[in-house]
Amino acid sequence: MSSIFTQIINGEIPAYKVAEDENYYAFLDIYPLAEGHTLVIPKKETDYIFDIEDKEYQGLFLFAKQVAAAMRKVIPCERIGIAVIGIEVRHAHIHLVPLKTSYDIDFRKPKLRLSPEEFTSIAAKISEAMRK
Repeated sequence: MSSIFTQIINGEIPAYKVAEDENYYAFLDIYPLAEGHTLVIPKKETDYIFDIEDKEYQGLFLFAKQVAAAMRKVIPCERIGIAVIGIEVRHAHIHLVPLKTSYDIDFRKPKLRLSPEEFTSIAAKISEAMRK
């Protein structure tokens, strides 16, 4: 059975898409640690990030770097933090989290609750910044 992320890529489950190319996909985390918390995934489903072939791995991190740069343009923050955990969904993914403090990337803290309109607005801002 395909992962929830593969289902998002295939359009079977809705997502707040931020960016996409032929190999990678970025979308907002619906249980964000901070406003703009984005997940970046390879389209090719691989469970463990260190099992990804070198070229695809490098591409994933370069794509994430582009997304992070766009996020920084539109989300007030000091930095964009990065986390790779890979337990909760068996599809390699990178968390990009806007940071004001190191606490902002603590996965034990309560998640934000945003409206669909807020998610749509944030995704649109980051998406627009990707094109600039």
